[in-house]
Amino acid sequence: TVIRAAILIQNWYRFTMARLEMRRRYSLSIFQSIEYADEQDQLQLSNFFTFMLDHCTHPDSVSHIFTSPSVSQVVDEGLCLTEFEKKIDVPDSYYGPRLSFPLTVEDANALLHAFRNEQLLHARYVLQLLCETRKVLKEMPNITHLSTSYSKEITVCGDLHGNLDDLLLIFYKNGLPSEQNRYVFNGDFVDRGKNSMEILIILFAFLLIYPNDLHLNRGNHEDYIMNLRYGFTKEVSKKYKDHGKQILCLLRDVFSWLPLATIIDSKVLILHGGISDTTDLDFLNALERNKVRDHIHVGVVLFSSKNLAVEMLRSICCLQILDILWSDPRSQNGCTPNKCRGGGCYFGPDVTAKLFEKYNLKMLIRSHEFKPEGYEISHGGKVITIFSASNYYEEGSNRGAYIKLNPELIPRFVQYRVSKYTRRQNLRERVGTIESSALQSLREKIYAHRSELTSAFAQYDLNGTGKISVNDWAAAMESVLQLELPWRMLRSQLVQMNPDGEVDFMSCFYDLKIGQPIKEVQPALAETLCRYRKDLEIIFNVIDKDHSGLISLEEFSQTWKLFTSHLGMDVCDESVDKLVLSIDYNKDGHIDFNEFLEAFHVVHRLEKKAN
Repeated sequence: TVIRAAILIQNWYRFTMARLEMRRRYSLSIFQSIEYADEQDQLQLSNFFTFMLDHCTHPDSVSHIFTSPSVSQVVDEGLCLTEFEKKIDVPDSYYGPRLSFPLTVEDANALLHAFRNEQLLHARYVLQLLCETRKVLKEMPNITHLSTSYSKEITVCGDLHGNLDDLLLIFYKNGLPSEQNRYVFNGDFVDRGKNSMEILIILFAFLLIYPNDLHLNRGNHEDYIMNLRYGFTKEVSKKYKDHGKQILCLLRDVFSWLPLATIIDSKVLILHGGISDTTDLDFLNALERNKVRDHIHVGVVLFSSKNLAVEMLRSICCLQILDILWSDPRSQNGCTPNKCRGGGCYFGPDVTAKLFEKYNLKMLIRSHEFKPEGYEISHGGKVITIFSASNYYEEGSNRGAYIKLNPELIPRFVQYRVSKYTRRQNLRERVGTIESSALQSLREKIYAHRSELTSAFAQYDLNGTGKISVNDWAAAMESVLQLELPWRMLRSQLVQMNPDGEVDFMSCFYDLKIGQPIKEVQPALAETLCRYRKDLEIIFNVIDKDHSGLISLEEFSQTWKLFTSHLGMDVCDESVDKLVLSIDYNKDGHIDFNEFLEAFHVVHRLEKKAN
């Protein structure tokens, strides 16, 4: 009897744990699928900018997307420190760190202390720090070569994405950068998290103090357009209202000078994304990396040169950098376009082996991809993915990790998770939190495609009953959303079923609505604004050169009409004109587009509680 009871308890426990693991896995799949779908939108957005240049009445208003102002237009490069000191006063009321150059370890410690206490570094010191950082980066090669003979170990960190707590925890566990404690940070320092600026300041400060011992590779998020979409531009503008434009301009230039890769002991290649069957390290090492500034994330090549050979060379540069910043490994042989992300490629074990043979390499360390445990080993141990942002999608969603490489080049993985709330929750509660957040994001995606989904459902509902089979419902969902999710498994969380086992397909919209406080908006127009809200926000921010948050009614109207024309959407011009006039609240001919677009988001009327 006792043994039978123990077996029953054991089976119940295993079943419960397996169910929780299943819920955790499909929740993470939802997050990742939506993330990649959002990155695909970047490709469409970039194509729109090309279309915009060709059709815009005032092309000068958008040409700066591709030709950013030189730093000399912002500040005299040779007088950075003194010029900012003269032009920007630091008031006595400022109680944060006061930096003097060259920086010392004491300055870096002061920055760490200030940021732990949520203080801001004054704009004058930020600008001076960026100028000094640019000077150091300009002297560095495209591919940095390191040796383990100078220190016992080298630490490699992956994506941080604005999570300051992760960086502080790494330094706490592993020690601060120094001549005896060398680091390589493998890109994607910014976006998504709320402390991207603080992470950059800390890393740049240690780079200035230890230029031979702390190394930074460029990631796909060290990019102007990516920053507009994923939050870094907003963060800088909010924290540094008066000097945000100068800081962003300098950062754009600093990002262009970040090295592309690091090689340790001539055997370990470290780069952000991956490789392709055309990756040429000699070519990458020789190109002028700062000339390939932005839009490499979608391979857009817009150059003014009339020399076709020059344009072709620059195009090859773009594609080479695109591949190393955006590619992902796959278990299948070959090299195919990365359709999930919209840029880069999928590279198989044969592609890795070919590159290793050509350059006599032993290991490839890359980042760029969320991993639940913080790291993953693939291609027979030759490729390692390292991801250092814990709690990336939601509190408790994943661990972060970093790698310690010794002189024998044997990787040792250190995992961690910043725990603010998860220690108070049991496993069921943590999974429930992750699942609830993932389903909320998915429902928003579903509602933003309501018209297309309704049409897709109707194709299976030949008798107009409002009910279709589970298989037909799943096929319709995938045909429209293309997220490659286990729709049959998710069915119980998204739609209702009748006693006959058929899906009431309209029930997936019951708990949602689009917030639209402006009465003049037609339902179809509101849905379009909701669906493309992120794209429109980026476009309007690009037009808004002075980052005031205001654009003219003419610019708004023309941009919207160009956007709908580019996407082939049938939107009545009269309804758009009526909408534009209605949102000019003070009748001054300008609108606050961020406030306007924020109104058109999916509102959850009733949130289902996670089981």
